[in-house]
Amino acid sequence: MSPHFKSLYQLAMCLAIALQGQTPPSIPDAAALLKEVQEHQRKTDAIRENYTFHEVVKTETLDSSGKVTETKTEESEVFFVGGHRIIRRVKNNGVELSAHDQAREQERGKKEIEGYAKAPHGTERGRGGGRSRIIGEILAVAKTSNPRRVSFRGRDTLVFDFEGDPKAKASGMDQSAAKKLAGTIWIDEADRQVARLEVHFYDNFHIGGGLLASVQKGTSMNVDQSPLGDGLWMQVGSEDHLAVRVVVKNLRLNVHLQDFDFRRFDIATAQQIGSPAK
Repeated sequence: MSPHFKSLYQLAMCLAIALQGQTPPSIPDAAALLKEVQEHQRKTDAIRENYTFHEVVKTETLDSSGKVTETKTEESEVFFVGGHRIIRRVKNNGVELSAHDQAREQERGKKEIEGYAKAPHGTERGRGGGRSRIIGEILAVAKTSNPRRVSFRGRDTLVFDFEGDPKAKASGMDQSAAKKLAGTIWIDEADRQVARLEVHFYDNFHIGGGLLASVQKGTSMNVDQSPLGDGLWMQVGSEDHLAVRVVVKNLRLNVHLQDFDFRRFDIATAQQIGSPAK
């Protein structure tokens, strides 16, 4: 063995010995980690209200065989006031709104801003920022398994699988539905924010005993979030497959959502003009 190779070999052995007995940090308990995620979300809600972005929603209507029968797209400018999404539609099916429709959207948005600025409501549960709160409803009645640490998009991420516990005590319809859900959640280890959520119904869920509506097994939702800075993460895309029956009508939809062009803006200006200043 040459002296140079011998030195490298000895160095490698020393490193191996030094690393022996060192274990990676333990993975936090899922419930404790969720509390941290929710706390971080509350702290960044105020930061979120300094941003506006564009959102494109493409909705595909499917027949019983899964064939697309109709496609619609809608593009909007979105921002938040008092925890509530303000949506100003700008395009339908790729075509800009007429001057008349733009004026109507402007006036509608202005009224919403004034209403929520005077009497802020709780943060909305829907897409574009509110879905992180759905996670609390899901994991409150779920069993977690297979905790692991992975590299996800170049960042250290904690991953858990979960499945609704049929024996769990549910509070309200959201948690009753959550007991029928299963999936996987990715949580960014540094920022304690949800990076990705994959969830699906593993069983049918009936509303009003099935007389009013029912969500069919296989209905799914995948959500991706990315960091914007200042600890803020925002939804950048989602893929939903919906199979529901409302009264006597069956609906099958694929909903593709993309959020982009995130920009800072002055909320005071938005309150004056009814749309985010660029």
